This record gives sequence, C-alpha cells and structure tokens, in this order.
Amino acid sequence: VQLQASGGGLVQAGGSLRLSCAGSGRTFSSSVMGWFRQAPGKEREFLAAIRWSGGITRYADSVKGRFTISRDSADNTVYLQMNSLKPEDTAVYYCAAAPRGWGTPRDSEEYDYWGQGTQVTVSS
Repeated sequence: VQLQASGGGLVQAGGSLRLSCAGSGRTFSSSVMGWFRQAPGKEREFLAAIRWSGGITRYADSVKGRFTISRDSADNTVYLQMNSLKPEDTAVYYCAAAPRGWGTPRDSEEYDYWGQGTQVTVSS
C-alpha cells in the first residue's frame, strides 16, 4: 500500500489549499482515512478522518468549520480542503490509512499506512 500526498505550498493567511492523497496497492472501501499534521517541535496532531464506506467524518476542534475531508472512490483519493488558513496551520501534513471499516480514530497508532507528507506554510 502506498499513499502519495500532494497539494501543499505557501499561502497567505485567510487563503485556501486542497491536499490530495492518492492511494495505490489496494482499494480503501473498508478503510478509514485520516489527515494529521506535525509542526516543528510539536507532536503529530490529528485533523480529520473519514470512513470510506458511508463517508462518516470526524474533525479536531482546531479545524472544525475550516477544513473538510472527502474521498473519491473512482480515483482512490482522499482530499483535505483547507479554508481560512492561519499561520498556526503551518506544518507538514500527512495522510494515513487504517484498514478497518469502523470508527474514525484520532490516535495515529490506529493507522498502518502513511504518506510521505506535504509542507503547508501560511504567511501572516
């Protein structure tokens, strides 16, 4: 299983970015997909998760109302739409997959597969 994250970049505060995570090696119809981020000197932080079957989502309070997670079964891709970005959103963003068909875990230990990370920098 491989996950390829893309879409990061430099954006001004208040702007938007859409991250993509393309999966290969298996279908994710019985998986939960998650997005995490890690800023320098900080622990990895859960952002959002989506249960592939049914589309049930879960968000961290820090991004609720600003970020939206979605998936495209045709492309085996999960997205993270990020709006109203703030300088404190600056981090490396990771997508991850948990091969399970239940729940929307926040704990990174629940995820078995990880993408390589994509840098998001928000300038003030």
